[in-house]
Amino acid sequence: MLPIGSTWADSAPIRVNGNSQIGLDVLVMGLTVRPRWAKRSMPRITQWERHIGSRLRLRDLFVFFTVVKTGSMGKAAAQLGVSVPSISNLIGDLEQTLGVRLLDRTRKGVLPNSYGQALLARAHAAFDELRQGIRDIESISDPAGGEVRIGCSEALLAFLVPVIECLSARHPRMRFHIQQVHWPTVEFPELHTRAIDLTLARLASAPDRLDEELVAEILFDDPFSAVVSTNSKWARRRKVDLAELANEPWLVTPLDVLAGRFVTDAFEARGLKPPTPIVAAYSAHLRTVLASRGHYIAVLPRSVLHLSAELYSLKEIPLKLSTRRSPVAIVTLRNRTLTPAVQLFIDAARAVAQSLFGPDKAKV
Repeated sequence: MLPIGSTWADSAPIRVNGNSQIGLDVLVMGLTVRPRWAKRSMPRITQWERHIGSRLRLRDLFVFFTVVKTGSMGKAAAQLGVSVPSISNLIGDLEQTLGVRLLDRTRKGVLPNSYGQALLARAHAAFDELRQGIRDIESISDPAGGEVRIGCSEALLAFLVPVIECLSARHPRMRFHIQQVHWPTVEFPELHTRAIDLTLARLASAPDRLDEELVAEILFDDPFSAVVSTNSKWARRRKVDLAELANEPWLVTPLDVLAGRFVTDAFEARGLKPPTPIVAAYSAHLRTVLASRGHYIAVLPRSVLHLSAELYSLKEIPLKLSTRRSPVAIVTLRNRTLTPAVQLFIDAARAVAQSLFGPDKAKV
C-alpha cells in the first residue's frame, strides 16, 4: 500500500522475486493500474486520436504550467484552490498519457526536465494561438476595443507616447499593456514566450543577425546627438570643435554600446582619445534629467531630443557624432497571427514615424 497522500508518481518500483518490474501492471481494487513511474514507448503521431487526442485536456496543460511556474505542487494547489493530491494525480495522469516523466523533483521544488520543457514550449504556443483566437473574435466584433501588449526599452518610450496618443484619440477603448524590455539584445525572449505581441527595439546589430523566428520592420533611423542644457555655454555656440569637448563631463551609455560607440567613433575619427564618461548609464531618462540640470553633455537619441527638448530645456550641440546607423524597428514573431488591434498599432507607429522622422523606413 502507498502512504496516505502518495501517488504512483511518487512510489518506488514494485519488486517481484527481488527484481524491479519496470512497466508492470498492478491489480488494485479490481482495476488494472499502470504505475506512473513506469516507462513505456511514446505514442506515435499516427496514434494521436486514440492515445492522446481524446485524453489530453487544456485544463491538464494549465495545471502543468502552474506547477512549473510556481515550482511546487503545493503552491500550485494553493493558487488554483485545489488539493495537493489532486494536482499530483493530474500530473501523474498527464505523464501516463504521454508515456514520459515531465518533472524532476529537487530540494528546491519541481523543475521541468527535457520532456517537460518540450511540452512547455509547444503548449505555450498552442495556448497563445487560442488566446489570439479569442482576442481576434473580440477585435472583429470591435477592433477599436482590442488590447495590444508592447515590449519597449526605456529609451524608446519617448516614441511610444505619440503612438499611444494617436491611437487613443481614434480608439478610446483600446487597451495597452507596456512591458519594459532589456536592451541591447538580439534575442527578445518576451516575444519567444509570447508574453508580448511586438516590441519596439533599437537594433543593436544588423537585422539579418536576428533569430530566424523573428522579423523586423524598420520604422526610422534614430542617430544619437550631443545634448546640453539651454543654459550651457555650449548651447550658445554656433560652431563647436569636437576637440574642445574632450575634457567635458559626458553622460553616455557604456562605450561599447550604441550611444557610447557614437562618441568613440567621433573622437577616433579625429585622432582623439575618447573621453571617460562621468556617468555611464543605459537609462536615457537619467541622462536627460542630468543634462537639463547641470553642465553635462549627454548623448541621447534623436527621438528623445525631438520629444523632450522643450520639456527639459535641452539643445543639440552642432556636431555630427557618427555615420553609424541606429535603426528603430518593430519586431514580431515570424508567422505569428497578429490581431486587428495589433495591426492598428503597427499602422499608427508607421504613421508617427513618417510624420516625425520622414520616409527613412524599410522592411527586413
